[in-house]
Amino acid sequence: MSQTTNPPNQRLAVLTSGGDAPGMNAAVRAATLVATAAGWEVYGVRHGYQGLIADELEPLGPRDVQRIVREGGTMLGSARCKAFHEQATRDRARAVLAARGISGLVVIGGNGSLAGALALSDPDEAGEHAPRVVGIPASIDNDLALTSLSIGADTAMNTIVEACDKIADTASAHDRTFLVEVMGRECGYLAMTSAVAAGADLVLFPEAERSDEELVADVVRAVAAVRKRAVRDRRVIAITAEGVRLPTTELKRRVDEELARRGDPEHPVETRVTVLGHVVRGGRPSAFDRLLGSRLANVAVRALIAGRTRVMVAWLPPSELPAEIATRSADDPYCFVVDLPAVLRATEQLLDGEGELAQWRKAVFNQLETVLTL
Repeated sequence: MSQTTNPPNQRLAVLTSGGDAPGMNAAVRAATLVATAAGWEVYGVRHGYQGLIADELEPLGPRDVQRIVREGGTMLGSARCKAFHEQATRDRARAVLAARGISGLVVIGGNGSLAGALALSDPDEAGEHAPRVVGIPASIDNDLALTSLSIGADTAMNTIVEACDKIADTASAHDRTFLVEVMGRECGYLAMTSAVAAGADLVLFPEAERSDEELVADVVRAVAAVRKRAVRDRRVIAITAEGVRLPTTELKRRVDEELARRGDPEHPVETRVTVLGHVVRGGRPSAFDRLLGSRLANVAVRALIAGRTRVMVAWLPPSELPAEIATRSADDPYCFVVDLPAVLRATEQLLDGEGELAQWRKAVFNQLETVLTL
């Protein structure tokens, strides 16, 4: 039986790249449904850019994505691809897309993934073979600039809070101090927000740029403050981001030494370390992440169909952006279409602690330092 195919300019591909994030599947689903409804063929790329250069593409239709909205991770799989830094590799990726008649690519991922999308679509490098690309921010660390939230951050925060609530029960039973390490190698967003939501007594995050001695003193000070105020419950929950300069196990050792030196033989302080690790990355997406992924993907696909390229779809940027780099989407008042080079420049500043958002986060949590132990 013969099958009609859409012209090349009505085929798009979707890929997920970098670290997986709950809600990616919701974005894949929405992108597939919106594009299909508009008369476009959709292809899913397996294993990110690695699968793109290996031509691991498969057709996606409504039946393929019907039930994935509730699943964590990504049905397309993901991978790191260092080779994508080389032009020859990107040329191979463009050739694969051209051979498939695919003119547009939706990239769902974080900083590295969107940098790859920008390089892939570089008109100076690719000329007339440059595909159109639109990025969708997905990062549990919420470390992309010019968007208030990235897909996965809400679910990750809820996972941390649920874990801390359970840890607090056993900590209270034994008057213990727990150092809870969460993900966040370069960005302390998860540690910051979950500390507030979980009612933690202390939060340590890389943006604060504390010395090793100051980190130890912060924990010891929190323990002393809690024990001074409390009669019954003297547990301490300290949340620390993995990017803090002093490893959590070493922090525990040095805190134990300092607490022992200060001495209270009748009421010694017991400390424990819990590393949540990749538990933070997994699990079914929250309702918000399902909605966020769906709404961002809707706007992304419609922008691509309208001819936009080298842009990222953002959720309510944290500050007013100039018209030359961002426009509010006509398809969703909470979404903006933002110039991708501007996003990557601002993200670099954010991760270096130089941007307005990084400075605001640091200032706010410096102000809250004494509030948490009251």
